[in-house]
Amino acid sequence: MDNCSALHVLLMISIMPGWLGGDFIISKKQHEIRSSEISRRSHLRVRRGWIWSQIFVEEEDPTPRKIGQLKSDYDTGDFTIKYILSGEGASEIFKIDEYTGDIYLSQRLDRELKPFYILQAQAINRSSKQPVEPESEFIIKVQDINDNAPEFINEPYVSSIPEMCPTGTTVIQVTATDADDPMFGNNAKLIYSILEGEPYFSVEPKTGIIVTSWPNMDREARETYLVVVQVKDMLGLTGGYSATTTVTISLMDVNDNGPTFQHNLYTFAISESAPVGTTLGRIMADDGDVGLNAKMNYSLEDLEESSTFTIQTDPDTQEGIVILAQPLDYETKRRFVIAVEAINENIDTRFMSAYEFRDRTTIKITVTNVDEPPIFYETPYNWKVLESAQIGTQVGTVYAKDTDTTNNAIRYSILKSSDTRQMFKIDPSNGTVYVANLLDRETAAWYNLTIDARENSDEQLSSSVSLHITLLDINDNVPTLSQDYQPYVCEDTQAGELIELISATDADDPVDGHHFYFSMIPDKHINPNFTIRDNQVLSTLMLAVRKYKTLRQEKMATQELETVEFSEKILSFAIPDTESTQTVPLRHPRRRDRKLCREEVTTSIRMSLRHSHLIGPEDTVFQQFIMDRLAEADEDPYVPPFDCMHTYTFEGTGSVTGSLSSLESAIFDPCMIQTHDAGPHLLPLSPWLGAAADETSF
Repeated sequence: MDNCSALHVLLMISIMPGWLGGDFIISKKQHEIRSSEISRRSHLRVRRGWIWSQIFVEEEDPTPRKIGQLKSDYDTGDFTIKYILSGEGASEIFKIDEYTGDIYLSQRLDRELKPFYILQAQAINRSSKQPVEPESEFIIKVQDINDNAPEFINEPYVSSIPEMCPTGTTVIQVTATDADDPMFGNNAKLIYSILEGEPYFSVEPKTGIIVTSWPNMDREARETYLVVVQVKDMLGLTGGYSATTTVTISLMDVNDNGPTFQHNLYTFAISESAPVGTTLGRIMADDGDVGLNAKMNYSLEDLEESSTFTIQTDPDTQEGIVILAQPLDYETKRRFVIAVEAINENIDTRFMSAYEFRDRTTIKITVTNVDEPPIFYETPYNWKVLESAQIGTQVGTVYAKDTDTTNNAIRYSILKSSDTRQMFKIDPSNGTVYVANLLDRETAAWYNLTIDARENSDEQLSSSVSLHITLLDINDNVPTLSQDYQPYVCEDTQAGELIELISATDADDPVDGHHFYFSMIPDKHINPNFTIRDNQVLSTLMLAVRKYKTLRQEKMATQELETVEFSEKILSFAIPDTESTQTVPLRHPRRRDRKLCREEVTTSIRMSLRHSHLIGPEDTVFQQFIMDRLAEADEDPYVPPFDCMHTYTFEGTGSVTGSLSSLESAIFDPCMIQTHDAGPHLLPLSPWLGAAADETSF
């Protein structure tokens, strides 16, 4: 018998008085499963006539053996009574001797699978086949032994706590279970202990709660701990079973470290030709913290030189990136010494003072020399010269210099593509620009030249600059009339009436604008019937009839007129933006008794229509003219009624489509062409056509 079996026997003996009295102990769970069934069947048990005791069977014992006996008090030992067993496990697990009533166990039992069995017993007279005892029910209970080891549940166990936390901080709770009966002995009574992880952690023996036992643990010294926890049944006594689990405990970072530079001086070199934005290099201040606690900002401390360079923080590596912010010049400054400071973004004064969250270092930057092209002192150049400047006139001088220490000589030239007509030339040694050809502002008012400056060296580095030359105007052009004026005039035009407005142009461009003066040419033949009025500011020419009678007499003397008697003629003008359209007769008041030639009538009507187009319906002159014609028509007693009337509407000035009137649809002589016979006393209005497109005045 091993130690475990011996322990079981001792435990059984210690609780035997309870068994002998018919009481037995089962687990709470097993009791709940069968209590209702046992209660239901207990009233069937009849003890009178039956002699038997409560039967217990130890689990996990494979030895076939007698476990108890059922016997009737009528049994005298003559084997006349036959015993029969039925119920759970009868014949398979449990067998009965039909002559003696002895019960035998035929196989091993497992309490965790079935804690008890309910069976029925009968006693029958062999001769009469009649029962000598009523059927009786009894229970065979499976006795628990410590045959199960405890097991941890909810594995794996992982937890994290802040670093620098105090002793006694709860970390995590581990839990184990045991399949043995917790109500029977100590088989399922568990005890927890630490195998690995001391002295930093400890565990509560009964609850499995792990707590810290070392104060102010530093994540930067050690970030992860593996704690091995053991659980044992039977209250940890010898002979019990055990199990272990590993708990991974991580320390969470707090901001208990500031940035620290590993070097007091960092050196960089950069070419003077490096463009703005060039990265010189990286520096880094170490911070033992991680995540947000390790974020830092860098700054340059030297105010005088910090504008030449900037420093940025790489968000991924927390390095300081030194960047060129302004152009460099080796000849001006060759070395920079700048202080750099790193400071944490998030400061937690629970662990350190604010001053400890920053650190400083120094960077030295050396500028390397590069052979650079010449530099012009001015860019671009803007000059002015009179258009009358003679060939060889000096216009100005461009100047470029080699800023390198070698200070090479410079040669100048004009890019041919910028001066294809070779209007200027340049002295190659000193950059003086001269006029090389005759200038004319009216032909070209300005010139854009490209000047090239090249070093006299093996590399022949060069640069260019734009030169803008503007020609200043002089009065070297005569004014001319704006167009070829061919005015018309009616023979009965009154003296002082406006005949034409003329203007002039000049190719020159004076600073104060043009001021033209108009007058008759003294040495030319001047018609005494016309005069010119100089309006100066308006730059217009006005012609007025002085003696319209003289013009009429000259025309009558040189031309025999074919006279035709016409009826009264009325042309109607609609004045825009008025409430009504007024019909205005356009005939001269002194022509009532006179027969008009077709040419005269056509000219008169054409002059009136053309005049209206020039001044517009909104003009006061036009409106007054219409009102005068209306008044004359109302007062004329010789105007008979007409069978028909043609109405023409003024279309306004500036129309992009031009006039829609039939009077201006073509050029022909109305005296020579008639579309139909309108009668001896009527002149058809449809063929009255205006002047040609180029006759914009009269």
